[in-house]
Amino acid sequence: MSDSKKELRSRQWYGGNGKSTFMHRSWMKNQGLPDDVFDGRPVIGICNTWSEMTPCNAHLRDLAEKVKFGVYEAGGFPVEFPVLSPSESQTRPTAMLYRNLAAMDVEESIRSYPIDGIVLMAGCDKTTPSLVMGAASCDIPAILVSGGPMLNGVVKGQQVGSGTAVFRWVEELKAGTMSEADFLSAEAGHSRSAGSCMTMGTASTMAAMIEALGLGLFQNAAIPAVDARRKQLAQMAGRKIVGLASDQVNIGQILTREAFENAIRVNAAIGGSTNAVLHLIAIARRMGVDLTLDDWDRLGRGVPTIVDLMPSGRFLMEDFYYAGGLPAVMRALGEHGLLHRNALTVTGTTLWEQVCDAEVWNREVIREWDAPLTAEGGIAVLRGNLAPRGAVLKPSAASPELFKHRGQAVVFSSIEDYHARINDPDLEVDETSILVLQNCGPKGYPGMAEVGNMGLPQKLLEKGVRDMIRISDARMSGTAYGTVILHVAPEAAEGGPLAFVRSGDWIDVDIEARHLHLDVDAAELSRRAEGFTPALPPLNSGYQTLYRAHVEQADLGCDFDFSLSSLALSQQRVSH
Repeated sequence: MSDSKKELRSRQWYGGNGKSTFMHRSWMKNQGLPDDVFDGRPVIGICNTWSEMTPCNAHLRDLAEKVKFGVYEAGGFPVEFPVLSPSESQTRPTAMLYRNLAAMDVEESIRSYPIDGIVLMAGCDKTTPSLVMGAASCDIPAILVSGGPMLNGVVKGQQVGSGTAVFRWVEELKAGTMSEADFLSAEAGHSRSAGSCMTMGTASTMAAMIEALGLGLFQNAAIPAVDARRKQLAQMAGRKIVGLASDQVNIGQILTREAFENAIRVNAAIGGSTNAVLHLIAIARRMGVDLTLDDWDRLGRGVPTIVDLMPSGRFLMEDFYYAGGLPAVMRALGEHGLLHRNALTVTGTTLWEQVCDAEVWNREVIREWDAPLTAEGGIAVLRGNLAPRGAVLKPSAASPELFKHRGQAVVFSSIEDYHARINDPDLEVDETSILVLQNCGPKGYPGMAEVGNMGLPQKLLEKGVRDMIRISDARMSGTAYGTVILHVAPEAAEGGPLAFVRSGDWIDVDIEARHLHLDVDAAELSRRAEGFTPALPPLNSGYQTLYRAHVEQADLGCDFDFSLSSLALSQQRVSH
């Protein structure tokens, strides 16, 4: 809590009797607002990514009404406004291309509006990090309310996970072990309620990161979207933000170095998405916290994955909530010395005070510490001459028999090249090969699409092969699985070594040793690099031109280089 409070920021718009304040109040009153909403009470922005084109977030308008009730109950004045809503399931070429644009929208909205505190309404993958990135640049009081996961998918009496099931079904369809009729009939049961993916995909991972960072309320991550308790959480968030705004407890007091370290360890324990690496690094850099790939590797080592959820395990987010949810996981981490217990949360209490009494109700879903799903969770950061600035892999979703492997590269120069050749019966590939995909990174796609978990060649699927090592500068969905090495930096379009891999080259992978080596000598790589010109697709808009010119590499979170200019302001309150 601040020792000396300044006047509420909104008073610059609404306080006094000048011409400007008259105009600001008068225009707001055309909505039927009474005089006393401008009497000095905190103005709370509700930043909403509701959109019918973002199915995960299509219920957020109703949830925002509950936030408003809470704000009014606590004596604040709520004002809702929309921002860009990148949709993972509908946006082309990839929602990641627009994460930074949405963050700019959020930041500039906060800066330009008379807001004393903000409730961020998010759900779909990129909406959570974009809202937090924008708010972090402004450093005002903030709480994030996640939309929550869908109910468990059910198809023919079997639980199926969103995304995860589709990746499996597509391969079974190609292998001839699933009919097209069965494939198409599964659609409705796959997504049967409001909410985001009910697997431990990126949406659920990022909701868990918000709770672990202390930026969301108790059980923010796992309450199903259609459970009445999700509405209760929203209303309580509305109450809580008024106090944070009055006391001027800014987001920078929550998003500390210790908070990010807690989140990294939580990500390991839940088997979270590799996309969290990019998003947390981007958020941390906006806060002026020096978070790196090495931190992810170091802090995740020795942390077991104790949550048995798809895509790594068997269960789904609804089961996770009933089993005790994220508080139970954080209590286990804290009991084993792997949490900064005194990290502050938006509740005004410490993280440990929030979770110390959490219980586990189902030990199949949340396992005992000494009987984990995977003994070594976390994110493995691989380095070597193929990835000088690092690449990432999710061990809990990979095949142990491939953790140490030497194979010959089968190279695809683009995702279009991959689609054209992957099922060619004459493709020179076998189960020992390593599939390599180039030019799908931040600049090369552009936007770094979720295409890194390349489907396997049909002729190998028909033989029963279900996993191979795949390497790319792309991302993959948090709902996906496999021995997939991602985020290779520098990317091929930047002239990274990935650009100079050729089919037939030998590649050595050693996940335990964190080693990724292209068995081509430096002189030959230099020869291949002579006269290099990146193979870039045409740009279709002014924003895409801006994106390619200014996006940073994956190891830096894929934020814009100029976004860091706001760091000088991140420790100050926003001025008009």
